[in-house]
Amino acid sequence: MPHDHSDHDHPHSLLPSDPALRVKALETILTAKGLVDPAAVEAILETYEKKVGPHLGAAVVARAWADRAFRARLLADANAAMAEMGISGRQGEHVVAVENRPGQHNMVVCTLCSCYPWPLLGIPPAWYKSDAYRARAVREPRKVLAEFGVTLPGDTAVRVWDSTAEVRYLVLPERPAGTEGWSEEQLRALVSRDSMIGTGLARTPEAGA
Repeated sequence: MPHDHSDHDHPHSLLPSDPALRVKALETILTAKGLVDPAAVEAILETYEKKVGPHLGAAVVARAWADRAFRARLLADANAAMAEMGISGRQGEHVVAVENRPGQHNMVVCTLCSCYPWPLLGIPPAWYKSDAYRARAVREPRKVLAEFGVTLPGDTAVRVWDSTAEVRYLVLPERPAGTEGWSEEQLRALVSRDSMIGTGLARTPEAGA
């Protein structure tokens, strides 16, 4: 038969089954072939581990909770408000902040692909990119929220925002009760990535302690 040789002749057959080890092995192979610069890989990883991610989004939310003037600026022009905190970058252009409040809950999806405010929230979770979430979030948002453990009062409206390459959304979750007088640092600990997508709520003071 044509190409009648062992599968072990192919580099991919040497990769382990564990995803993390598989990625590392693939990186090693590509580095050995001169196709990947290890320093560039480390720089990218450091950026997404330390320089961008949900800790920045949490800082924005905490400031909005603690500073009413900043909150107003954030809702009026999110990018300008974020720039005050030194937050910007690719995939973070044209961000719109939408506020959860009594009677309305906001939820974000990208029905076409997986547009997402990377500088604020980091790498999108796998479920955000899944066909099931992208289809069902629009069609049956309450059921999807329930699967994330979020049960809303019956009189609370759910508004679903569809991200695009032109506009991405940040949900400003409701500030938990019992946090009066808390510092921004304390408040940041209550903000989860999911609460800024709308598939979660801010943590309670007891949970964030």
